[in-house]
Amino acid sequence: QVQLVESGGGSVQAGGSLRLSCAASGLTFSSYRMSWFRQAPGKERDVVATITWSGSITNYADSVKGRFTISRDNAKNTVYLQMNSLKPEDTAVYYCAARNRYTVGSGYDYWGQGTQVTVSL
Repeated sequence: QVQLVESGGGSVQAGGSLRLSCAASGLTFSSYRMSWFRQAPGKERDVVATITWSGSITNYADSVKGRFTISRDNAKNTVYLQMNSLKPEDTAVYYCAARNRYTVGSGYDYWGQGTQVTVSL
């Protein structure tokens, strides 16, 4: 049974930082591309950051470039999202997702339950 469990969300003032973690179990973690998505109320779920199975390549949404950093520890089956210089517009539920390196197409195989991030002025 595959599980992705996010943690580290919370409330923070603008300019602050949070570090999200996503612990994976039940899968060969090092074979999966990992991404963080977010969904604000009334909006679609959008990708925030992606890291390849080896960790050698990362990609970011333009809105978070230079502020967020995605990383992974394959020995701990965990992916992280370090969020700095947070803005109120970063407020959303953040989800981690996993896609096997051999999966065809753009869909993801597994999703976490989400963690709320709230940024206030």
